[in-house]
Amino acid sequence: MTYLGLDLGTSGVKALLIDVGQNALAEGHAPLQVQRPHPLWSEQDPQSWIAACEAAIAQVRAAAPAEFAALRGISVSGQMHGATLLDASDQPLRPAILWNDGRSHAECAELEARADFRGIGGNIVMAGFTAPKLRWVQKHEPEIFAQLRKVLLPKDYVGLWLTGEHVSEMSDAAGTLWLDVAKRDWSDELLTATDLTRDHMPRLIEGSARAGGLRSELAAEWGVSNVTIAGGAGDNAATAVGLGLVQPGQGFLSLGTSGVLFSVTDRFASNIESAVHSFCHAVPETWHQMGVILSATDALAWLGQIAGQSPATLARMVKDVTQPSPITFLPYLSGERTPHNAPNATSAFQGLRREHELPDMVQAVMEGVGFAFADCCRALEQCGSLPERVCVAGGGSQSETWLQMIADITGLTLDVPESGAQGAALGAARLAVIGSGDGVGTGVIETPKTSKTIVPNAALMDSYANSLGVYRAAFE
Repeated sequence: MTYLGLDLGTSGVKALLIDVGQNALAEGHAPLQVQRPHPLWSEQDPQSWIAACEAAIAQVRAAAPAEFAALRGISVSGQMHGATLLDASDQPLRPAILWNDGRSHAECAELEARADFRGIGGNIVMAGFTAPKLRWVQKHEPEIFAQLRKVLLPKDYVGLWLTGEHVSEMSDAAGTLWLDVAKRDWSDELLTATDLTRDHMPRLIEGSARAGGLRSELAAEWGVSNVTIAGGAGDNAATAVGLGLVQPGQGFLSLGTSGVLFSVTDRFASNIESAVHSFCHAVPETWHQMGVILSATDALAWLGQIAGQSPATLARMVKDVTQPSPITFLPYLSGERTPHNAPNATSAFQGLRREHELPDMVQAVMEGVGFAFADCCRALEQCGSLPERVCVAGGGSQSETWLQMIADITGLTLDVPESGAQGAALGAARLAVIGSGDGVGTGVIETPKTSKTIVPNAALMDSYANSLGVYRAAFE
Protein backbone atom coordinates (compact mmCIF):
# COMPACT_ATOMS: atom_id res chain seq x y z
CA MET A 1 0.00 0.00 0.00
CA THR A 2 1.18 3.51 -0.82
CA TYR A 3 0.12 7.04 0.10
CA LEU A 4 0.41 10.34 -1.74
CA GLY A 5 1.05 13.73 -0.15
CA LEU A 6 0.45 16.85 -2.25
CA ASP A 7 1.88 20.17 -1.08
CA LEU A 8 0.29 23.15 -2.82
CA GLY A 9 2.71 26.02 -2.30
CA THR A 10 2.68 29.53 -3.72
CA SER A 11 5.49 28.87 -6.21
CA GLY A 12 4.80 25.23 -6.98
CA VAL A 13 3.29 21.84 -6.17
CA LYS A 14 5.22 18.92 -4.70
CA ALA A 15 3.95 15.34 -4.81
CA LEU A 16 5.49 12.68 -2.53
CA LEU A 17 4.66 8.98 -2.63
CA ILE A 18 5.49 6.92 0.46
CA ASP A 19 4.96 3.30 1.45
CA VAL A 20 3.40 1.98 4.63
CA GLY A 21 6.80 2.26 6.33
CA GLN A 22 6.89 5.96 5.35
CA ASN A 23 9.81 5.48 2.99
CA ALA A 24 9.88 7.96 0.10
CA LEU A 25 9.30 6.16 -3.20
CA ALA A 26 8.93 8.95 -5.76
CA GLU A 27 8.57 12.73 -6.00
CA GLY A 28 7.13 15.14 -8.53
CA HIS A 29 7.32 18.92 -8.87
CA ALA A 30 5.47 21.49 -10.96
CA PRO A 31 5.83 25.29 -10.88
CA LEU A 32 3.14 27.91 -10.28
CA GLN A 33 3.06 31.57 -11.23
CA VAL A 34 1.68 34.49 -9.22
CA GLN A 35 -0.13 37.31 -11.01
CA ARG A 36 0.17 40.87 -9.65
CA PRO A 37 -2.12 42.98 -11.86
CA HIS A 38 -2.12 45.92 -9.42
CA PRO A 39 0.03 47.09 -6.49
CA LEU A 40 -0.54 44.94 -3.37
CA TRP A 41 -2.46 42.31 -5.41
CA SER A 42 -1.38 38.66 -5.50
CA GLU A 43 -3.54 36.16 -7.37
CA GLN A 44 -3.50 32.71 -8.96
CA ASP A 45 -5.85 30.88 -11.31
CA PRO A 46 -7.32 27.94 -9.33
CA GLN A 47 -7.18 25.81 -12.47
CA SER A 48 -3.39 26.27 -12.49
CA TRP A 49 -3.31 24.41 -9.15
CA ILE A 50 -5.08 21.45 -10.73
CA ALA A 51 -2.79 21.48 -13.76
CA ALA A 52 0.27 21.58 -11.49
CA CYS A 53 -1.07 18.72 -9.36
CA GLU A 54 -1.70 16.66 -12.50
CA ALA A 55 1.85 17.34 -13.73
CA ALA A 56 3.46 16.46 -10.39
CA ILE A 57 1.37 13.29 -10.05
CA ALA A 58 2.28 12.29 -13.62
CA GLN A 59 5.96 12.44 -12.63
CA VAL A 60 5.30 10.20 -9.63
CA ARG A 61 3.35 7.72 -11.76
CA ALA A 62 6.15 7.60 -14.32
CA ALA A 63 8.84 7.12 -11.67
CA ALA A 64 7.04 4.42 -9.68
CA PRO A 65 4.17 2.95 -11.72
CA ALA A 66 3.77 -0.28 -9.76
CA GLU A 67 3.91 1.49 -6.41
CA PHE A 68 1.44 4.15 -7.54
CA ALA A 69 -0.97 1.40 -8.61
CA ALA A 70 -1.08 0.35 -4.93
CA LEU A 71 -2.27 3.83 -3.91
CA ARG A 72 -4.61 3.76 -0.94
CA GLY A 73 -4.71 7.34 0.39
CA ILE A 74 -4.12 10.97 -0.63
CA SER A 75 -3.93 14.14 1.42
CA VAL A 76 -3.17 17.76 0.55
CA SER A 77 -1.31 20.47 2.43
CA GLY A 78 -1.41 23.97 1.14
CA GLN A 79 -0.79 27.69 1.26
CA MET A 80 -3.20 29.19 3.78
CA HIS A 81 -5.66 32.11 3.75
CA GLY A 82 -6.36 32.18 -0.02
CA ALA A 83 -9.92 33.05 -1.09
CA THR A 84 -11.26 30.77 -3.84
CA LEU A 85 -14.74 31.95 -4.82
CA LEU A 86 -17.05 29.47 -6.56
CA ASP A 87 -20.45 29.83 -8.23
CA ALA A 88 -23.35 27.38 -8.05
CA SER A 89 -21.60 25.12 -10.59
CA ASP A 90 -18.33 25.09 -8.60
CA GLN A 91 -16.63 27.26 -11.20
CA PRO A 92 -14.20 29.95 -9.98
CA LEU A 93 -15.74 33.41 -10.21
CA ARG A 94 -12.38 35.19 -10.29
CA PRO A 95 -8.70 34.43 -9.66
CA ALA A 96 -7.98 33.32 -6.10
CA ILE A 97 -6.75 36.08 -3.78
CA LEU A 98 -3.62 34.77 -2.04
CA TRP A 99 -2.21 34.97 1.48
CA ASN A 100 0.30 37.69 0.55
CA ASP A 101 -2.28 39.97 -1.06
CA GLY A 102 -2.55 43.30 0.76
CA ARG A 103 -5.46 45.02 -0.98
CA SER A 104 -7.92 44.53 1.90
CA HIS A 105 -6.02 46.51 4.55
CA ALA A 106 -8.85 49.08 4.80
CA GLU A 107 -11.42 46.33 5.35
CA CYS A 108 -9.58 44.95 8.38
CA ALA A 109 -10.65 47.79 10.67
CA GLU A 110 -14.23 47.48 9.41
CA LEU A 111 -14.38 43.82 10.41
CA GLU A 112 -12.80 44.49 13.81
CA ALA A 113 -15.69 46.88 14.49
CA ARG A 114 -18.33 44.38 13.35
CA ALA A 115 -17.54 41.33 15.51
CA ASP A 116 -15.16 39.84 18.08
CA PHE A 117 -12.72 38.41 15.57
CA ARG A 118 -9.86 38.57 18.07
CA GLY A 119 -11.67 36.74 20.85
CA ILE A 120 -13.48 34.11 18.74
CA GLY A 121 -11.11 33.83 15.78
CA GLY A 122 -8.07 34.10 18.04
CA ASN A 123 -6.15 36.43 15.77
CA ILE A 124 -5.80 40.05 14.74
CA VAL A 125 -7.67 40.82 11.51
CA MET A 126 -4.90 41.20 8.93
CA ALA A 127 -5.10 41.65 5.17
CA GLY A 128 -3.43 38.27 4.70
CA PHE A 129 -6.39 36.40 6.22
CA THR A 130 -9.42 35.29 4.22
CA ALA A 131 -12.30 37.21 5.80
CA PRO A 132 -11.17 40.75 4.84
CA LYS A 133 -10.63 39.55 1.27
CA LEU A 134 -14.33 38.67 1.05
CA ARG A 135 -15.29 42.04 2.46
CA TRP A 136 -13.16 43.66 -0.26
CA VAL A 137 -14.89 41.61 -2.96
CA GLN A 138 -18.30 42.55 -1.57
CA LYS A 139 -17.42 46.26 -1.76
CA HIS A 140 -15.44 46.40 -4.99
CA GLU A 141 -16.81 43.49 -7.03
CA PRO A 142 -20.46 43.25 -5.94
CA GLU A 143 -21.46 41.37 -9.09
CA ILE A 144 -18.99 38.62 -8.11
CA PHE A 145 -20.16 38.55 -4.51
CA ALA A 146 -23.79 38.21 -5.64
CA GLN A 147 -22.94 34.98 -7.50
CA LEU A 148 -20.92 33.49 -4.64
CA ARG A 149 -22.03 30.08 -3.41
CA LYS A 150 -18.88 28.57 -1.82
CA VAL A 151 -15.61 29.89 -0.43
CA LEU A 152 -12.77 27.38 -0.43
CA LEU A 153 -9.14 27.56 0.65
CA PRO A 154 -6.59 26.67 -2.04
CA LYS A 155 -5.89 23.11 -0.89
CA ASP A 156 -9.62 22.51 -0.48
CA TYR A 157 -10.19 23.41 -4.12
CA VAL A 158 -7.72 20.63 -4.92
CA GLY A 159 -9.75 18.46 -2.55
CA LEU A 160 -12.89 19.31 -4.54
CA TRP A 161 -11.12 18.11 -7.68
CA LEU A 162 -10.15 14.87 -5.95
CA THR A 163 -13.46 14.08 -4.22
CA GLY A 164 -16.19 16.25 -5.75
CA GLU A 165 -17.01 17.48 -2.23
CA HIS A 166 -16.62 20.79 -0.35
CA VAL A 167 -14.52 19.88 2.69
CA SER A 168 -12.01 21.74 4.84
CA GLU A 169 -10.17 20.91 8.06
CA MET A 170 -9.36 22.72 11.26
CA SER A 171 -5.79 23.95 10.78
CA ASP A 172 -6.48 25.70 7.46
CA ALA A 173 -9.96 26.87 8.42
CA ALA A 174 -8.49 28.58 11.50
CA GLY A 175 -6.66 30.94 9.13
CA THR A 176 -9.88 32.27 7.59
CA LEU A 177 -10.99 34.24 10.69
CA TRP A 178 -14.42 32.57 10.41
CA LEU A 179 -13.57 29.67 12.74
CA ASP A 180 -14.28 29.57 16.45
CA VAL A 181 -10.79 28.24 17.11
CA ALA A 182 -11.51 27.02 20.65
CA LYS A 183 -14.69 25.15 19.60
CA ARG A 184 -13.26 23.95 16.25
CA ASP A 185 -16.42 25.02 14.41
CA TRP A 186 -17.57 27.80 12.12
CA SER A 187 -18.67 30.92 14.00
CA ASP A 188 -22.06 32.27 12.92
CA GLU A 189 -21.17 35.65 14.43
CA LEU A 190 -17.97 35.99 12.41
CA LEU A 191 -19.62 34.77 9.21
CA THR A 192 -22.48 37.23 9.63
CA ALA A 193 -19.95 40.04 9.99
CA THR A 194 -18.92 39.38 6.37
CA ASP A 195 -22.51 38.76 5.19
CA LEU A 196 -21.90 35.03 4.78
CA THR A 197 -23.54 31.93 6.26
CA ARG A 198 -22.55 28.35 6.94
CA ASP A 199 -23.98 27.47 3.53
CA HIS A 200 -21.04 29.32 1.96
CA MET A 201 -18.56 27.24 3.92
CA PRO A 202 -17.23 23.71 3.30
CA ARG A 203 -17.93 20.86 5.70
CA LEU A 204 -15.38 20.72 8.52
CA ILE A 205 -13.41 17.64 9.58
CA GLU A 206 -10.13 16.93 11.32
CA GLY A 207 -7.03 16.81 9.12
CA SER A 208 -6.51 13.12 9.87
CA ALA A 209 -10.14 12.18 9.11
CA ARG A 210 -11.66 10.87 5.88
CA ALA A 211 -12.87 13.65 3.57
CA GLY A 212 -14.17 11.34 0.85
CA GLY A 213 -13.16 8.91 -1.84
CA LEU A 214 -11.27 9.59 -5.05
CA ARG A 215 -13.63 10.50 -7.88
CA SER A 216 -14.30 7.58 -10.22
CA GLU A 217 -13.04 9.53 -13.26
CA LEU A 218 -9.64 10.10 -11.68
CA ALA A 219 -9.47 6.57 -10.29
CA ALA A 220 -10.06 5.16 -13.78
CA GLU A 221 -7.51 7.52 -15.36
CA TRP A 222 -4.85 6.60 -12.80
CA GLY A 223 -5.66 2.91 -12.64
CA VAL A 224 -6.37 2.82 -8.90
CA SER A 225 -9.35 1.93 -6.73
CA ASN A 226 -10.63 2.37 -3.16
CA VAL A 227 -8.51 5.48 -2.56
CA THR A 228 -9.37 7.60 0.50
CA ILE A 229 -8.80 11.37 0.62
CA ALA A 230 -7.92 12.68 4.09
CA GLY A 231 -8.61 16.18 5.40
CA GLY A 232 -5.03 17.44 5.06
CA ALA A 233 -3.56 20.55 6.68
CA GLY A 234 -2.41 24.11 6.24
CA ASP A 235 1.24 24.35 5.27
CA ASN A 236 2.78 24.97 8.68
CA ALA A 237 0.64 22.38 10.45
CA ALA A 238 1.56 19.90 7.72
CA THR A 239 5.24 20.73 8.17
CA ALA A 240 4.85 19.99 11.88
CA VAL A 241 3.26 16.62 11.09
CA GLY A 242 6.11 15.91 8.65
CA LEU A 243 8.55 16.63 11.48
CA GLY A 244 6.57 14.46 13.89
CA LEU A 245 5.43 17.37 16.06
CA VAL A 246 1.92 16.69 17.36
CA GLN A 247 2.47 16.61 21.13
CA PRO A 248 2.14 19.68 23.37
CA GLY A 249 5.52 21.24 24.10
CA GLN A 250 7.02 20.31 20.74
CA GLY A 251 7.84 22.85 18.08
CA PHE A 252 9.91 23.87 15.09
CA LEU A 253 11.75 26.90 13.81
CA SER A 254 11.55 27.46 10.06
CA LEU A 255 14.32 29.55 8.57
CA GLY A 256 12.91 30.04 5.10
CA THR A 257 12.00 33.08 3.00
CA SER A 258 9.91 34.08 5.99
CA GLY A 259 10.47 32.72 9.49
CA VAL A 260 8.16 30.73 11.74
CA LEU A 261 8.44 29.67 15.37
CA PHE A 262 5.78 26.97 15.82
CA SER A 263 4.62 25.56 19.16
CA VAL A 264 2.14 22.70 19.73
CA THR A 265 -0.40 23.22 22.55
CA ASP A 266 -3.17 21.17 24.13
CA ARG A 267 -5.60 24.08 24.31
CA PHE A 268 -6.58 27.26 22.54
CA ALA A 269 -4.69 30.30 23.81
CA SER A 270 -3.91 33.63 22.20
CA ASN A 271 -1.57 36.57 22.52
CA ILE A 272 -3.20 39.19 20.35
CA GLU A 273 -1.09 42.01 21.78
CA SER A 274 2.07 40.48 20.29
CA ALA A 275 0.48 39.33 17.01
CA VAL A 276 0.88 35.62 17.77
CA HIS A 277 -1.10 33.38 15.38
CA SER A 278 -3.31 30.91 17.27
CA PHE A 279 -4.66 28.09 15.11
CA CYS A 280 -5.96 24.53 15.36
CA HIS A 281 -3.46 21.76 14.63
CA ALA A 282 -4.13 19.10 12.00
CA VAL A 283 -4.87 16.37 14.55
CA PRO A 284 -7.79 16.29 17.02
CA GLU A 285 -7.81 18.15 20.34
CA THR A 286 -4.54 19.90 19.53
CA TRP A 287 -3.76 23.52 18.70
CA HIS A 288 -0.67 25.51 17.85
CA GLN A 289 0.73 28.99 18.15
CA MET A 290 3.11 30.71 15.75
CA GLY A 291 5.37 33.68 15.82
CA VAL A 292 5.90 34.83 12.24
CA ILE A 293 8.61 37.08 10.81
CA LEU A 294 8.26 38.20 7.22
CA SER A 295 11.92 38.39 6.15
CA ALA A 296 14.26 35.59 7.22
CA THR A 297 16.44 34.19 4.42
CA ASP A 298 14.83 36.85 2.24
CA ALA A 299 16.87 39.43 4.15
CA LEU A 300 20.08 37.67 3.13
CA ALA A 301 18.78 37.28 -0.44
CA TRP A 302 18.12 41.03 -0.53
CA LEU A 303 21.68 41.82 0.55
CA GLY A 304 22.96 39.31 -1.98
CA GLN A 305 21.12 41.07 -4.81
CA ILE A 306 22.79 44.33 -3.89
CA ALA A 307 26.24 42.75 -3.45
CA GLY A 308 25.99 40.50 -6.51
CA GLN A 309 26.48 37.36 -4.40
CA SER A 310 24.29 34.36 -3.70
CA PRO A 311 22.86 34.01 -0.17
CA ALA A 312 24.92 30.84 0.31
CA THR A 313 28.11 32.69 -0.63
CA LEU A 314 27.27 35.47 1.82
CA ALA A 315 26.55 32.99 4.62
CA ARG A 316 29.99 31.38 4.13
CA MET A 317 31.63 34.76 4.79
CA VAL A 318 30.70 34.45 8.48
CA LYS A 319 32.43 31.75 10.52
CA ASP A 320 33.46 31.16 14.11
CA VAL A 321 31.54 34.10 15.57
CA THR A 322 33.20 35.17 18.83
CA GLN A 323 31.27 38.38 19.49
CA PRO A 324 28.13 40.13 18.22
CA SER A 325 28.43 42.48 15.30
CA PRO A 326 28.69 46.20 16.21
CA ILE A 327 26.11 46.78 13.45
CA THR A 328 22.40 46.37 14.23
CA PHE A 329 20.09 45.29 11.41
CA LEU A 330 16.29 45.51 11.51
CA PRO A 331 14.98 42.81 9.11
CA TYR A 332 11.66 44.52 8.34
CA LEU A 333 12.04 44.60 4.56
CA SER A 334 8.37 43.59 4.12
CA GLY A 335 7.01 44.97 7.37
CA GLU A 336 6.63 42.65 10.35
CA ARG A 337 4.06 40.37 11.99
CA THR A 338 5.14 39.09 15.42
CA PRO A 339 5.31 40.96 17.72
CA HIS A 340 4.70 44.34 16.07
CA ASN A 341 1.86 43.79 13.57
CA ALA A 342 3.46 46.58 11.57
CA PRO A 343 2.99 46.10 7.81
CA ASN A 344 4.66 49.46 7.15
CA ALA A 345 7.73 48.82 9.31
CA THR A 346 10.99 49.39 7.45
CA SER A 347 14.45 47.88 7.58
CA ALA A 348 17.65 49.64 8.63
CA PHE A 349 21.33 49.24 9.41
CA GLN A 350 22.40 51.07 12.56
CA GLY A 351 26.01 51.60 13.58
CA LEU A 352 27.65 51.37 10.14
CA ARG A 353 31.10 52.93 9.92
CA ARG A 354 33.62 53.41 7.12
CA GLU A 355 35.76 50.47 8.26
CA HIS A 356 32.94 47.95 8.03
CA GLU A 357 32.96 45.50 5.13
CA LEU A 358 30.50 43.12 3.54
CA PRO A 359 31.07 40.22 6.00
CA ASP A 360 30.24 42.59 8.87
CA MET A 361 26.95 43.45 7.19
CA VAL A 362 26.21 39.78 6.54
CA GLN A 363 26.72 38.95 10.20
CA ALA A 364 24.44 41.84 11.16
CA VAL A 365 21.70 40.59 8.83
CA MET A 366 21.93 37.04 10.18
CA GLU A 367 21.86 38.33 13.76
CA GLY A 368 18.94 40.65 12.98
CA VAL A 369 16.88 37.64 11.91
CA GLY A 370 17.94 35.93 15.14
CA PHE A 371 16.75 38.96 17.14
CA ALA A 372 13.40 38.80 15.33
CA PHE A 373 13.10 35.16 16.40
CA ALA A 374 13.94 36.25 19.97
CA ASP A 375 10.93 38.58 19.79
CA CYS A 376 8.82 35.59 18.72
CA CYS A 377 10.18 33.60 21.68
CA ARG A 378 9.15 36.34 24.08
CA ALA A 379 5.67 36.48 22.53
CA LEU A 380 5.15 32.72 22.93
CA GLU A 381 6.64 32.78 26.42
CA GLN A 382 4.04 35.34 27.47
CA CYS A 383 1.32 32.75 26.94
CA GLY A 384 3.30 29.80 28.31
CA SER A 385 3.87 27.97 25.04
CA LEU A 386 7.58 28.46 24.32
CA PRO A 387 9.36 25.11 23.76
CA GLU A 388 12.81 24.60 25.22
CA ARG A 389 14.03 22.88 22.08
CA VAL A 390 12.77 22.84 18.51
CA CYS A 391 13.44 21.10 15.22
CA VAL A 392 14.70 23.30 12.41
CA ALA A 393 13.49 23.45 8.83
CA GLY A 394 13.89 25.69 5.80
CA GLY A 395 16.75 26.49 3.46
CA GLY A 396 18.56 28.70 5.96
CA SER A 397 18.97 25.75 8.31
CA GLN A 398 21.78 24.55 6.04
CA SER A 399 23.99 27.19 7.65
CA GLU A 400 25.25 25.86 10.97
CA THR A 401 26.76 29.26 11.74
CA TRP A 402 23.35 30.90 11.41
CA LEU A 403 21.70 28.25 13.56
CA GLN A 404 24.35 28.73 16.26
CA MET A 405 23.66 32.48 16.23
CA ILE A 406 19.93 31.86 16.64
CA ALA A 407 20.56 29.44 19.51
CA ASP A 408 22.86 31.94 21.23
CA ILE A 409 20.38 34.81 20.77
CA THR A 410 17.16 32.98 21.67
CA GLY A 411 18.42 30.39 24.17
CA LEU A 412 16.65 27.65 22.20
CA THR A 413 18.23 24.24 21.66
CA LEU A 414 17.97 23.38 17.96
CA ASP A 415 17.67 19.83 16.59
CA VAL A 416 18.78 19.46 12.97
CA PRO A 417 16.98 16.51 11.29
CA GLU A 418 18.80 14.06 9.08
CA SER A 419 18.29 14.71 5.39
CA GLY A 420 15.45 12.93 3.66
CA ALA A 421 11.74 13.27 3.11
CA GLN A 422 10.16 15.61 5.64
CA GLY A 423 8.11 18.75 5.71
CA ALA A 424 4.65 19.52 4.40
CA ALA A 425 4.41 16.86 1.66
CA LEU A 426 5.43 14.13 4.11
CA GLY A 427 3.00 15.55 6.66
CA ALA A 428 0.20 15.32 4.11
CA ALA A 429 1.17 11.75 3.22
CA ARG A 430 1.14 10.78 6.91
CA LEU A 431 -2.35 12.23 7.28
CA ALA A 432 -3.35 10.11 4.27
CA VAL A 433 -2.14 7.00 6.12
CA ILE A 434 -4.28 7.85 9.14
CA GLY A 435 -7.29 8.94 7.10
CA SER A 436 -7.29 5.69 5.13
CA GLY A 437 -7.53 3.71 8.36
CA ASP A 438 -4.12 2.10 7.97
CA GLY A 439 -2.53 4.03 10.84
CA VAL A 440 -3.38 3.87 14.53
CA GLY A 441 -4.17 7.46 15.48
CA THR A 442 -1.10 9.65 15.46
CA GLY A 443 1.22 6.71 16.12
CA VAL A 444 2.47 6.84 12.53
CA ILE A 445 3.72 10.40 13.07
CA GLU A 446 7.32 9.98 14.14
CA THR A 447 10.04 12.55 14.58
CA PRO A 448 13.01 12.30 12.18
CA LYS A 449 16.40 11.24 13.39
CA THR A 450 18.58 14.13 14.51
CA SER A 451 21.90 14.65 12.75
CA LYS A 452 23.10 17.38 15.10
CA THR A 453 21.92 19.28 18.16
CA ILE A 454 22.96 22.92 18.53
CA VAL A 455 22.96 24.25 22.08
CA PRO A 456 23.33 27.88 23.13
CA ASN A 457 26.86 29.08 23.80
CA ALA A 458 26.83 30.48 27.33
CA ALA A 459 29.86 32.66 26.57
CA LEU A 460 27.92 34.58 23.93
CA MET A 461 24.41 34.65 25.42
CA ASP A 462 25.07 37.64 27.70
CA SER A 463 26.66 39.62 24.89
CA TYR A 464 23.74 38.89 22.61
CA ALA A 465 21.32 39.90 25.38
CA ASN A 466 22.88 43.36 25.31
CA SER A 467 22.70 43.48 21.51
CA LEU A 468 19.07 42.40 21.64
CA GLY A 469 18.33 45.40 23.83
CA VAL A 470 19.94 47.69 21.24
CA TYR A 471 17.90 45.99 18.51
CA ARG A 472 14.61 46.50 20.31
CA ALA A 473 15.44 50.12 21.11
CA ALA A 474 16.26 50.74 17.43
CA PHE A 475 12.73 49.71 16.42
CA GLU A 476 11.10 51.83 19.07
